[in-house]
Amino acid sequence: LVVSGPSGVGKSTVCAEVLRRRPDLHFSVSCTTRAPRPGETDGVQYHFLSPADFERRVAAREFLEHAEVHGNRYGTLRREVETYVCRGHDVLLDIDVQGARQIRAGAGGSELDRCVEYVFLGPPSFAEMERRLRARGTDSDEAIRRRLRNARRELPAWREYEHLVINDVLQTAVDDVLAILRAAACETGRRTTSPWPGIRRAAT
Repeated sequence: LVVSGPSGVGKSTVCAEVLRRRPDLHFSVSCTTRAPRPGETDGVQYHFLSPADFERRVAAREFLEHAEVHGNRYGTLRREVETYVCRGHDVLLDIDVQGARQIRAGAGGSELDRCVEYVFLGPPSFAEMERRLRARGTDSDEAIRRRLRNARRELPAWREYEHLVINDVLQTAVDDVLAILRAAACETGRRTTSPWPGIRRAAT
């Protein structure tokens, strides 16, 4: 499940609550070159890498997707997704719009393409998103303005996704994401084998 949206929309908060209620989900820990925020731990919220280490992993094709966002680099390690999906586990990705586009483009026609659901998490209003960004107290005024400029470009991307969830009331947004996961598990197109091995396909 790919969850993306603009900075300040509450992706991390929604994903954390989804994981609390669905502990069987594997959370794909992204890599970033930005410095840790207060309370963040390497390997939990992100793998914090130096720019040189990040570039080395790009050259080694270790990333499923990677992009520069807000002046820092972010990427999803292949092993954080493909290893678990191939074992039959559900995986949750919290990534930006650029990253979601790369996964969609790179997965086309592959086994991974059959497995991915894309969810765009949107704010109840642009003003509320700005309020949340400022309330975090982790960014300078210039950084907040840059994030808001980027958000204006990213919000129209909601039409590229199968699902739109508005994060107005947290628990409602979490319920919506969990409902998407439950529905995806019931899709016949995701099955490669019959749930009843002894039953043959009906004659046509």
